Order: sequence, then C-alpha cells, then structure tokens
Amino acid sequence: MMTVGTLFSRLLGMAGVLSAAVLLMGASQASPLGADEMTKLLKNVQQSAQTEDYAGIITHNNGKETQSMYLVHIVDGKGERERLVLLDGVEREFLRENEITQCLLPNEEIVIQEPSRTDRFPGLLHSEEIDVSQSYQMTALEQSARVAGRECQMYQLTPIDDARFGYQLCIDKETSLLLQMQTLDEQGQLVLQVAFASVDIGAQVDSSRLESPWDIQEWRTISADMHEIDLSSQGWRIPYPAGFEPIKQVVRSMPQTRQVAQMLLSDGLAAISVFIEPVSGQGQRLQAEEGKKMGGVFLHRTQIGENWLTLTGEVPLETLQHLGQQTQFVPLTSNN
Repeated sequence: MMTVGTLFSRLLGMAGVLSAAVLLMGASQASPLGADEMTKLLKNVQQSAQTEDYAGIITHNNGKETQSMYLVHIVDGKGERERLVLLDGVEREFLRENEITQCLLPNEEIVIQEPSRTDRFPGLLHSEEIDVSQSYQMTALEQSARVAGRECQMYQLTPIDDARFGYQLCIDKETSLLLQMQTLDEQGQLVLQVAFASVDIGAQVDSSRLESPWDIQEWRTISADMHEIDLSSQGWRIPYPAGFEPIKQVVRSMPQTRQVAQMLLSDGLAAISVFIEPVSGQGQRLQAEEGKKMGGVFLHRTQIGENWLTLTGEVPLETLQHLGQQTQFVPLTSNN
C-alpha cells in the first residue's frame, strides 16, 4: 500500500521532472542576458539569501529520493543567524551565527563547530569574485511560474562546454530570493532539484523560530581543526578545468589521527572538492572508484603514488575522471 509520505515524495519527483521539461520547451522563447546583467542578477540573488528574513520547508530531490528540511534565516542586531533541521533520517540540526555554524548530533550529544558556508540554498555562489559569465550563458524564460505559492521568474543557465551541468533558477519576483534551483545534465534530465515547498518571507518570520529544542550545555564540543596550505608547493600538480578556480585549500585533522588535504574548485556555481590522504594508516580503508553517483554528487577515486585522490562534485563524472587522470604528484627535493 502506498503511504501518504511515499505519494508526496513521488509527486515531488514528478514535479521536478515536469518542471524541467516545461523549461526546456520554453527555452526557444528565452531572452538572453548580457554578462553584466547576468552578474548583477546573480549577486542580487546571493544578497537576498544573506539579508532577507525567511523560513520554510526545503526539499532536495535527485530524481529518485526526496529529503526535507526546515530552514529559518534571520538578520537582526546579532547579525546573520540561521537554523536548519533535517526532517528525514538521523537527527541533525545546524545553528549558524554569522561566520560560525554548529552542527548538533543529538544521538551522540556532540556539537561540531565549523566555518559557515555561503553557497547553501537559497544561496548559490561559492565566490562573488569569479566571473560566472565566462562559463555559462543566461536567459530569462517567458513563461510564468509559481513555487511555494509565490510568483517567480525562471532563468536558464546553459554551460559553454561539457565540463559542467546546466541550471534552471526560479527567482522570487518581489524579493529576488531563490525559490528553486534545478541542476540538469546535457540531455536535460534532472540531476538535482532544491526548492522551497513552503516559505514565509519578511515580517512573518519571528526570531523565536531560531530556538533549538536541544540543551547542548553539557554536550561535547569539537571544533573543526583545519589550517590553510598550498598544495602546489607540496608537489601537487592539479590542472583546473576551464573556468574553475581554487577558492579554498586546507588540511583537516580527522579522527584516528588522520589528516586529509582538501582543495575546493569552483566556477562560481558548480564546485569540485579534491581530497588527498595517504594510503598508509586509515587510508587503507579506501579503494579505487571509477565513478559512482551519491544523490546529486558524483565521486571518482584513484591512487597517485602513496596517496588517494578523491574527487566529488555536482559536475559530470567525465570531468572528475579527466581531472583525476591529469593530476600529478611530483615529490619535492631538497633543491626545490
């Protein structure tokens, strides 16, 4: 027997696929945006995600599974604050205050502190310094749309090459808040959709919604242990795909004395995470992986010398595989 929850998930999945099909059919009636207009629009969307007050249910749909979460975002005298609650699976809650986010693990009574991110929906830019118009063309679609009960303008972002996916955005006409974001492959098939299922914006959002039911005073707190590095100075030769730039290079200290280096590459919208760790020790638990999909993210892993190179991202698997094949490690000598 089909439960209400199962029916709801299937309807959400169908809505995502149908929405993608409608957008593609209307693409011929689209109006292209110039590079400056495109940059201004995307920065306005990013600013709205950071400055507007909003609260609602967000759904993640990868075409097969749907996950839901509750998000509250408020800007007041204390700055930018946020509460994100995962509604499916193991309990998780994220409490953000400006530059610091606390990840609450109720089952383990642990709090993990880490730097806040700017790209989480309804934010979309990994960096406002990267010129997105070098990697995508943007058009405004003529058909009207409604998401979470609000009127929005639809836009299509078409990649200039096959190293990245395309996107469909639904932007609130009144506030420029991003209401829906779809990632589409080269055939126009849905890779991932993130959207508000319901949302309140502005004065309707009360700061009391930020309050967590968990008393974390006695919980163990773990601060993310990381420091910046330069992988090239350590002998790594990583050929960035065209349009991608490194926006973060750090070493993270993991449990069991593991250390994992990470480089984050982005073209402004898409991101690729490059993880490097020694095969010896805890790295022995890993194995080569030609390619697999985890939700809306692809993964590729290969061994280079005595290190594992793991690549993940919401980009075509071929992009990750090519990057893995071209990456080299040149051991440093005393003369370097």
